Amino acid sequence: MKYTSFIPVFLLFASLFMLKNPASAQVSPTVDHITVYVVDLQKSSDFYKNVMLLKEIPEPFHDQRHVWLRIGPHTQLHIVKGAKEIMKHDINVHLAFTVPVIEDFAAHLDKMNIKYGNWKGTSKSPELRPDGVKQIYFQDPDNNWIEVNTDRF
Repeated sequence: MKYTSFIPVFLLFASLFMLKNPASAQVSPTVDHITVYVVDLQKSSDFYKNVMLLKEIPEPFHDQRHVWLRIGPHTQLHIVKGAKEIMKHDINVHLAFTVPVIEDFAAHLDKMNIKYGNWKGTSKSPELRPDGVKQIYFQDPDNNWIEVNTDRF
């Protein structure tokens, strides 16, 4: 019985601590931005704006080396010029985006003449994961892999 009076006091102190230290309410970080380092800034930013349909947002540098694009409510894609060469990348390292209907996005890729396919690259048909998510893969102008899938949530 003596412990039951302890619980309200503990909850009061815990809530006061959280008010003084709101940052401690979230321990794990959230994604702020992802950066893609590219050879040709114009070509890459055009790709992400026209093929991926991302919206450009203001960037603070104004140095002709950066383009920022919105990829989520609080998340950005930073395209940064400066890579010396276009390199080969493994498909296991990729950016992943989600769309409601993958067939509609695949039709958009067809109109844009973007080569895409399943994980193995043997078919244009979307890959079907065991959890029911459909996905396709393709590369940006710097050979960075991109996955587009149907969100299962």
